[in-house]
Amino acid sequence: MAADAGATVLETNDDNPKTPDKSKTKFDVVIIGAGPSGYTAGIYCSRAGYDTLILSGILPGGQLVNTTEVENYPGFENGIMGPDLMIDMRKQSQRMGTTIIDDEVVNVDFRRTPFKVLTASEEYEARAVIIATGANPRKLGLEGEQTFGGKGVSYCATCDGPFFRNQEIVVVGGGDSAIEEATFLTKFATTVHLIHRRSELRASKVMQERALNNNKIKFHWDSAVTDIKGNQKMQQVVIKNLKTGEETTLDAGGLFVAIGHEPNTKLFKSQIELDDEGYVVLKNKTHTNIEGVFAAGDVHDRSYRQAITAAGFGCMAAIDVDKYLTESADKQ
Repeated sequence: MAADAGATVLETNDDNPKTPDKSKTKFDVVIIGAGPSGYTAGIYCSRAGYDTLILSGILPGGQLVNTTEVENYPGFENGIMGPDLMIDMRKQSQRMGTTIIDDEVVNVDFRRTPFKVLTASEEYEARAVIIATGANPRKLGLEGEQTFGGKGVSYCATCDGPFFRNQEIVVVGGGDSAIEEATFLTKFATTVHLIHRRSELRASKVMQERALNNNKIKFHWDSAVTDIKGNQKMQQVVIKNLKTGEETTLDAGGLFVAIGHEPNTKLFKSQIELDDEGYVVLKNKTHTNIEGVFAAGDVHDRSYRQAITAAGFGCMAAIDVDKYLTESADKQ
């Protein structure tokens, strides 16, 4: 990728990255968010020679900082802990020259260039912006979700299903995502208990038929999970029939919550086009409806939601940014 003539590359190293210059406020690229997509975009933008800033938020690293072992990210034969993977990505981005500041964005102005990105303490300007704020899974609101997160409670069957071979598994939800996850988990589980608040599924007819005809899936209608129990790991799930009030305790090794995701896009509601669920609408590749503003990762991806796909989208966004900035410079 061609570097912009006015861009600079910071000299850093893995073990002792350069301390961010907090007095600097003008950058070629500002990346909002620091999960796999944000860090990867930083690596590519900085390596191309662009003066790049990542505003990571208060808790950098995205969902992977709350994940234990990651087995399906290429390059780690024996797996890697989620937080360790994020630390390595952060260091690699810094080594390429990316400035990373752990501050939370509170407002943006995409009406004209240079774009403005505001935190509680500073206002930054950018020639291009990459939105990589991700999405969070909707939760049940139970204390046990926090206690047993990564210890039996999961929000991604593709990520964690293989950890529960030959165990009973509970899935909560009734839409396409829940049915897809329940069906996928039958590859590993002895029984998948599907807990749904209603008496019928909301999933598409084809997916419903597939699940209803799968003898490994047991349906618990008009029910909700009320408690999660265990010692070091989750061992039991308490479900309540919402019509009769009867409670049942299920022995299970895993609980998968599949009741949807919330993209972190409220900040951009009046600035860029979002769909009915709040996901960023892409007009072409990683381009939003605002020229010079791009999006990468779970903030627009409702289908895959994997660390590897998020990183791929970060790469794509950075390449699109390079093309945009190069063409913009040629027009001047």
